[in-house]
Amino acid sequence: MKVAVLDYTGKNTGREVELSDAVFAIEPNDHAIYLDVKQHLANKRQGTHKAKERGEIAGSTRKIKKQKGTGTARAGSIKSPVFRGGGRIFGPRNRDYSFKLNKNLKRLARKSAFSLQAKDANIIVVEDFNFEAPKTKEFVNVLKALELDNQKTLFVLGEANNNVYLSSRNLKGSEVVTSDELNTYKVLNANKVVLLEGAIAGIESNLSK
Repeated sequence: MKVAVLDYTGKNTGREVELSDAVFAIEPNDHAIYLDVKQHLANKRQGTHKAKERGEIAGSTRKIKKQKGTGTARAGSIKSPVFRGGGRIFGPRNRDYSFKLNKNLKRLARKSAFSLQAKDANIIVVEDFNFEAPKTKEFVNVLKALELDNQKTLFVLGEANNNVYLSSRNLKGSEVVTSDELNTYKVLNANKVVLLEGAIAGIESNLSK
């Protein structure tokens, strides 16, 4: 598929770039997308939640009342979960939520994500640009020129560019990553995916294996 190349002022350069059908025009696999997004979110969880169970509560260990003759249920410890201040039954424990996925499945999920965005015409190709110094105002001007200032955007660079990254860092709705940092969640979480020309070769190389 061919996409027009814009400059960072939003003007058409008169050139077109060919995007690989093997990456940007496949039949999306919804289950692969689901698994990859699930893994991404699960791997971000800290898993540090913890509640004390009856064996971890500080308190007396004496038998609080006699076994029989009270007319109520027998009770042997004030730390029992049925009493106020007692331990919690089957409470959360520290755990690792992360899990692994096959590389081919993750690759399929990312190709599916790009294909969905391309199908909805949400991919924009912009020629490579740079700033002389990190300035948020300059990045905002680029967004306005591309008519993306009110949308959630993902800019994909071919290689790390500190000035462009730092210029976007304060903007809540925009994110700048390199082609090596892409994942399915980021691609689908954006309203518009802006590919710099230098990033296309790296994306297609990584996903065409």
